[in-house]
Amino acid sequence: MTQKNRILNSLITRQIKKGTMIHNGSMDCTGLLLVKHGQLRAYILSDEGREITLYRLFDMDMCLFSASCVMRSIQFDVTIEAEKDTDLWIIPAEIYKNIMEESAPVANYTNEIMASRFSDVMWLMENIMWKSLDKRLAAFLLEESTLEGDNTLKLTHEIIANHLGTAREVVTRMLRYFQREGVVKLARGTVEITDEEKLRQMS
Repeated sequence: MTQKNRILNSLITRQIKKGTMIHNGSMDCTGLLLVKHGQLRAYILSDEGREITLYRLFDMDMCLFSASCVMRSIQFDVTIEAEKDTDLWIIPAEIYKNIMEESAPVANYTNEIMASRFSDVMWLMENIMWKSLDKRLAAFLLEESTLEGDNTLKLTHEIIANHLGTAREVVTRMLRYFQREGVVKLARGTVEITDEEKLRQMS
């Protein structure tokens, strides 16, 4: 109960607007992020400035990479931003580190979360290496449609490129091909899925 009270007494509550960068790289030890309500995106940035999404965080998800100083062996330059207006709890890194050192169950739970996130990253790497971009793009559009509950997606080609780790021009060419195939309809700032079944086959 003492550990629980220490966490409750140290919790920081923040309301984050869509588009806000919450954490930037391994040098930024923000603390552990707990999503009360909203949606966050974790991504990495290449030297050339190209982004690729590693994973998303949703209601009641926890992000450990934002407290990488807790685990000295992990140097992972992850950037985290709010994809939607988000209510957050933040556990200060030192508080969590102390509790993790005292409690084997907390340490085990932490390791399980880290293993799950690394599995997400490995799955992403396998997709990049072995799956063609058209399949990845089709899967991404279907995932976005599921998340938003709508077949009309408010996404620019630049945003899609950032998620997939490719160039905007490549995404534009691929979307135009999808449009010629009759699976999407393009308009300024939107992509409308017009044939979901065919898009699933393409993914």
